[in-house]
Amino acid sequence: MEKLLADGSTVPFIARYRKEAHGNLDEVAIGKIKDRLEYYTELEARKDVILKSIDEQGKLTDELRGKIADCWQKSALEDLYQPYKPKRRTRAQIAKEKGFEPLADAIWRGEPFEGADGDLQFARDILAERIADMAEVRGLVRQAFAAKGVVKSEVASPKPAEPTKFEQYYEFEEPIATIPSHRYLAIRRGQKEGVLWVKLSLDSKPVVEDMMTLVEKARGVPSVAGDPALEQIEIAAEDAYKRLLAPSCEIDVTVEKKMSADRAAVEVFAENLRHLLLASPLGEKAVLAIDPGIRTGCKVAMMDATGKYLGKTVIFPQQKPDESAKAIAMIVNKYRPEAVAVGNGTAGRETEAFVRQTLKRLHDQHPEIPTPIVVSVSEAGASVYSASEIARKEFPDLDLTVRGAISIGRRLQDPLAELVKVDPKAIGVGQYQHDVHQPLLSAKLDEVVVSCVNGVGVELNTASAPLLERVSGVSPSLAKSIVEWRNENGKFRSREDLKKVKGLGAKAFEQCAGFLRIRGAANPLDASAVHPERYALVDRMAADVGMSVAELVGNSQAARRIDVRRYITDDVGEPTLKDIVAELVKPGRDPRAVFEPPKFRDDVTKIEDVKEGMKLEGVVTNVTAFGAFVDIGVHQDGLVHVSELSDNFVTDPASVVKAGDRLKVTVIGVDRARGRIALSAKTHPSAAAGAASGTTGGAPRARGATRRTSFAPSSGSGFSCNPFANL
Repeated sequence: MEKLLADGSTVPFIARYRKEAHGNLDEVAIGKIKDRLEYYTELEARKDVILKSIDEQGKLTDELRGKIADCWQKSALEDLYQPYKPKRRTRAQIAKEKGFEPLADAIWRGEPFEGADGDLQFARDILAERIADMAEVRGLVRQAFAAKGVVKSEVASPKPAEPTKFEQYYEFEEPIATIPSHRYLAIRRGQKEGVLWVKLSLDSKPVVEDMMTLVEKARGVPSVAGDPALEQIEIAAEDAYKRLLAPSCEIDVTVEKKMSADRAAVEVFAENLRHLLLASPLGEKAVLAIDPGIRTGCKVAMMDATGKYLGKTVIFPQQKPDESAKAIAMIVNKYRPEAVAVGNGTAGRETEAFVRQTLKRLHDQHPEIPTPIVVSVSEAGASVYSASEIARKEFPDLDLTVRGAISIGRRLQDPLAELVKVDPKAIGVGQYQHDVHQPLLSAKLDEVVVSCVNGVGVELNTASAPLLERVSGVSPSLAKSIVEWRNENGKFRSREDLKKVKGLGAKAFEQCAGFLRIRGAANPLDASAVHPERYALVDRMAADVGMSVAELVGNSQAARRIDVRRYITDDVGEPTLKDIVAELVKPGRDPRAVFEPPKFRDDVTKIEDVKEGMKLEGVVTNVTAFGAFVDIGVHQDGLVHVSELSDNFVTDPASVVKAGDRLKVTVIGVDRARGRIALSAKTHPSAAAGAASGTTGGAPRARGATRRTSFAPSSGSGFSCNPFANL
């Protein structure tokens, strides 16, 4: 495993094509091994720096070298280094410069000593630093804060005149060891915004007593009540705790708690993102996309089955219903889309209703025209994409609002292929995403995107550069080169053609080839997840069953008769062979579920329509540590609190629901003034005292486009007032 990672093999490649090297571990386990390997690599590098520093000071002993070698935690390693770290000019250093170290040594050894109060203070400064620098003492205090520290928050002064979302933390305390990550992040946000004053509190008396036990052991001097030296040591220990240890250990523990909370929040975000990216695709079907709007109208874009942009227009269903209906009818008649994707933003449900009504009238008058399904599609991140460099390169001549409509349509066709173009943080499925450590968040989300892309596979001849660069072994520059080669030379006819791409060497080919698909290739294995390095093996299997490879691929009966044990070698084991047979049974199978459109009630389109007691069906948009947000079709997600997710007790919402799930809910509270809807998924929900927050923080939508019409009828087209009469 270590050699594979060191050689530049990616986690998806190792998980899929090198199972014999790790015992068939999944990507999560391999990712954890990779993280620990990086941790220990950094730790070893830090050890080298520390050993060199101490050695240069002439203070490196064999005992210390051994302790450093046996240390496997970064915090413990820094504790060992603490006495030898270059320090700013401390009180202890000043005392040493004044010549009080011999007095401090005498007190430490329990020898008779003399000194005025001022002299003893200097000696205690030296002793306090000596105690604080003891690795065992520092570790003890840090552990005490972590195990017994209490997070206390109060409202900051002056108290806000208006209500805030942090009111429940105006007088609050909870042990840091048990406080949930989402609550800790909420308190930290309140502190950051200046609403809360936060402190980690700890009872110092038992901690100092435990410190003295370690100090006495280190001194090697018997403890005698009334001993003047012991009294000075005790005073120094209290000073060491209050002045030197408590502040730094409090910071250490709160930073570690913050990182722990960040990791928990990032895992929630990553899990939501994974389910969102792996949402069921409509597939290769023509789609008419509509980005709803009121003042500037609804931007309409048509895509063919491959996602190719065909044309655009703008309609005004509220202001010009007849003209708008005519435009929709003409487009449906001309292009025969199988679905209409309507963004779920402002006026989304009203636009949906208008389109459904238009299509019904069209079908009544022209039943020979197939009626497309109408699907509400999340707009989250569409405006971010439309203003991005990627969108400008794809559609340099289109207004950004039209690009947004295209993105809405394409994410219905293939959510994964389209959403990889959007910064995951703009998709709106996170929890405290702006409060967590951003490098940690970015790395984890990138890991999820890469995992999803490689898990599904990528069609080489239609994939965009942003999608290709998520494939194992493909860098952004290489993805660009692949697209350029395709534009200049036409479609890739085989995976071997990849080797003709400039900059794509043997290592990159090894890493990426198995995840790229070429439908219609001469070799049917090029459309499967079988790696080219195993083509010869499949040739043998086909010959052994008396078939050609083309006859074997997709022949489930013949493939299932293959005895994989016959083909086991030193390089290929049973796990890989079973994967190959599975691909022969169902080559290039998409692991995503079959598409099923959400079912919203036609009479519930805005929050004013929502009433307590209503039974609704919704789509889970976001899962957090405290519950799940559900889109019920009113442009405002409702919250199913963790206590309302199931008839059974639930500790982790993610164990019950995931983003994209269809969920039947009951409305148990509506706060229209604050835009909050409380929902329950219980069989017999109880009434809620008030609705919880239902916002997910989507990105702002771009508006104000200049109208450009490609296929809308002109005022002089001769169409009658009946929008369907001339079809």
